[in-house]
Amino acid sequence: MRLYSLSVLYKGDPKVHLLKAAYDVSTFNFFQRSSVQEFMTFTSQLIVERSELGSRASVKEQEYLCHVYVRNDGLAGVVIADNEYPQRVCFTLLDKVLDEFSRQVSKIDWPSGSPETISYTALDGYLSKYQNPRDADPMTRVQAELDETKIILHNTMESLLERGEKLDDLVSKSEVLGAQSKAFYKTARKQNSCCEIM
Repeated sequence: MRLYSLSVLYKGDPKVHLLKAAYDVSTFNFFQRSSVQEFMTFTSQLIVERSELGSRASVKEQEYLCHVYVRNDGLAGVVIADNEYPQRVCFTLLDKVLDEFSRQVSKIDWPSGSPETISYTALDGYLSKYQNPRDADPMTRVQAELDETKIILHNTMESLLERGEKLDDLVSKSEVLGAQSKAFYKTARKQNSCCEIM
């Protein structure tokens, strides 16, 4: 799971322009990084341009997903991630970034702003923090812990069943137990297995 780009844009009347962006192109070939970054900027602008005000969408492009959120005031955010990255976490990140951006950067600066003139520095921090959704998002963390507990519980049940089967073999082979004890064990085992099905 990986995030490649986090952008804040403004959807004005004539066109969409980039206000601020952060990129992680470290997984790409060194000589292709600037082209990849330009393509991500172009794709982000195009997606925002074609999205309606007040809308959210996820657009698939090859093995990447572009998640876009355009607010009613024209402020927009785009996250470019791989296919495995959870969609809910992307939109949570976009909500958080756009809310914080609108509080820190005056609305007057949005139509004329550019990455050089806008003084908002939190995007790089968010991009690195959200690389691992489990660490950044509490719900993802809880879900992962539940999945781990489920696996542990499943393995424990399997080992208990194996132990139960071995216990049956030991009881039947035992010379020490009397016939009455063996009958009691078999009856109890039948009763317990009957109740497990219900």
